[in-house]
Amino acid sequence: MHVFPQLRKLERKYRGELAVVGVHSAKFTSEKETENLRKAVMRYELEHPVVNDSEFQVWSQYGCRAWPTLMFLDPLGKVIGKHEGEITFEDFDPIIQEMVQEFDGLGVLDRSPLSHAVEQEPGSPLSFPGKVLADEASGRLVISDSNHNRIIVATLEGDVQEVIGQGEPGLADGAFSEARFDHPQGLALDGDTLYVADTENHAVRRVDLAARRVDTIAGTGRQARAYRQGGDPRASDLSSPWDLWLHEGVLFIAMAGIHQIWSLDLGRRTIGPYAGNGREAPVDGALLSASLDQPSGITADGHKLYFADSEASAIRSADLSPGGRVETIVGEGLFVFGDVDGAGDDVRLQHPQGIDHHDGILYVADTYNNKVKRLFPNTRSVITFAGTGEPGHRDGEASQAALHEPSGVSVAAGRVFVADTNNHAIRTVDLETGVVGTLEMKGV
Repeated sequence: MHVFPQLRKLERKYRGELAVVGVHSAKFTSEKETENLRKAVMRYELEHPVVNDSEFQVWSQYGCRAWPTLMFLDPLGKVIGKHEGEITFEDFDPIIQEMVQEFDGLGVLDRSPLSHAVEQEPGSPLSFPGKVLADEASGRLVISDSNHNRIIVATLEGDVQEVIGQGEPGLADGAFSEARFDHPQGLALDGDTLYVADTENHAVRRVDLAARRVDTIAGTGRQARAYRQGGDPRASDLSSPWDLWLHEGVLFIAMAGIHQIWSLDLGRRTIGPYAGNGREAPVDGALLSASLDQPSGITADGHKLYFADSEASAIRSADLSPGGRVETIVGEGLFVFGDVDGAGDDVRLQHPQGIDHHDGILYVADTYNNKVKRLFPNTRSVITFAGTGEPGHRDGEASQAALHEPSGVSVAAGRVFVADTNNHAIRTVDLETGVVGTLEMKGV
């Protein structure tokens, strides 16, 4: 997912010369379904055609070994290069430029426009909301309206109070109507101060709800290319910050792009890695020696951070005390996933992205299983709380309700609020009755 913003820059610069075809060779079972892939194409706003290579036929023919792999073909269809791993615009811009000059000189570059209908969802009040934060004390419900590039502040009943951000992607501070975000995700609230993980801007933003102003407090707008940089928050490059948790003046950041958790000390104004060595692997150990796998959701109970380690389909913990450790609660590895309730090593999740702690229980958005699950950390046991597993949009009793790739959860006032991403909706689950409903957003 982190390659798309960089690839988009290349596509737009070389619109007449560069033709991109995506080939989706799915790791997760859910990703093999064409309708789920269609939703992902729209969520990531891809403007090029995408092939569903569910049986790995194209993958095998081109000898691919890693996600992502880029194959370069000349205008005559001959493979002339291959790259495995993430890319940056700055690295590949001169390469593409050189190719354009070479094939122009040979007279084989065809700039005829390509015909391709871009997939689009019908308009809705929310567009692929990524995270949600419900705060009982203030009565606020805060929503990352991710594909509308804005933040919604409402009551817990859905009455919209504020719309933060003008809606166009960008990195701009200022008044609510002037500020710009780029696909924001995680949220943390401290009184009238809201913190936002501005994912595709690779930044953390601070929203003053009283003064109605947005400021950037961490990140340069550039994506980090190394995993041990840090220091001055405004001079430090970040990489796809996906979720936030505030604890005693320290903002913990699930840094999905470099497989780490970072800490931002708001008083000292310093930032740097807190857990994870930057290598993608499910390895427990001392905080900075452990390896993580795209942490995408984070919460805490006052003693431990808990995070959804998405690519490992795992829920893991990191001690809040100095000299602590990272431990895996449930999850067995990068290629071990499924939909199995139970205890310990028997549990299977599938790419969970959201998590919240409430009353000793972890509520998990088990994203690719289209469910919300309860995890009891002391016994390492998991039970399904809401959702049948089949994608859809159906309210009612929890075991019969249908969700579609929920990505965020937040518990407040006797309900679990769910960012039901592919349904463009906020769903609620009553903690006592288990009834699932859809929150009507009024005033947006």
